Amino acid sequence: MKFLPKEPEDLVRALRAAGIGDERLLGAVRATPRAGFVPAGQVADAYRDVPVAIGQGQVTTQPSLSAMMIEGLGLGGSEHVLEVGTGLGFQTALLALLAADVVSIEMRPGIARQARVNLARHGVRNVELRVGDGSGGVPDRAPYDAVLVSAAFPEVPAPLAAQVRPGGRLVQPIGPGGHERVVCFERTTSGLEQLRVLTAAYFVRLQGRYGFPPDDAGLP
Repeated sequence: MKFLPKEPEDLVRALRAAGIGDERLLGAVRATPRAGFVPAGQVADAYRDVPVAIGQGQVTTQPSLSAMMIEGLGLGGSEHVLEVGTGLGFQTALLALLAADVVSIEMRPGIARQARVNLARHGVRNVELRVGDGSGGVPDRAPYDAVLVSAAFPEVPAPLAAQVRPGGRLVQPIGPGGHERVVCFERTTSGLEQLRVLTAAYFVRLQGRYGFPPDDAGLP
């Protein structure tokens, strides 16, 4: 019989095998049931290290890739974090356990509604979820100690770069959408400076005023 991962500890083991060594992050994964953050028809894949389709042409970030991105932020617990692309809230919940608070922005209202339900059901209260164009960030809550962008663009949009405090970090997939380098940047006095490339990956495109033109007129 084929083994089917069915609990958070299975996902923790997969992340360790992928090279994730941050024990606080692994503890957050252990404490956050991914099955509560995927569509009902995808629960069988919740504890596998695979992306999951969530509708409207969107997919969740593969857990090991999400963990690499979070690990790149170097969170210690006191940070004010911006997440661009909420999805159904699993990555948001991890960030909320690892930082002081999270502002998360999602372009698609229907997906954001479900994320809000998921986060509330799991008692995640230190998240402010906005619906809107994440390519411009959330300037009224800036500056941020850390910014995580879960969609690809050939460069970091200027508004996002400007919302990172000096010494803060930003992680974003850099590329056209579909073939990216996930890059960790640090904000210096002269702007964003590349620290390192975390991995190669495939991401959906960052859409919005400072990204690619949106491909959905209504975004239900």
